[in-house]
Amino acid sequence: MNTIQLTPEIEDLIAQQIKTGKYQDDLVVIEEGLRLLAERDRIYRGRFEELKREVMIGVEELRRQEGINAEEVFSELEEDLQQIEAKGFPMSQK
Repeated sequence: MNTIQLTPEIEDLIAQQIKTGKYQDDLVVIEEGLRLLAERDRIYRGRFEELKREVMIGVEELRRQEGINAEEVFSELEEDLQQIEAKGFPMSQK
């Protein structure tokens, strides 16, 4: 088995986790941390693939000229903002 050097901050974090009683020893804390890291990476990969699919859908819509004109969108947003501010809800910092 390999030996690793931990920073004092990480050693303190591990000790704190053990003191909570949730973990038996440092190995269990490290195993849980690695499990959570793997889970986070799995979630990020899934979300990244989902975003790539959504971008490709948008690209295909643009190729079919089904896109939305950006100038129209921003114009509508500006109108909405002005209406909100006219009702007494300041939205922009001038």
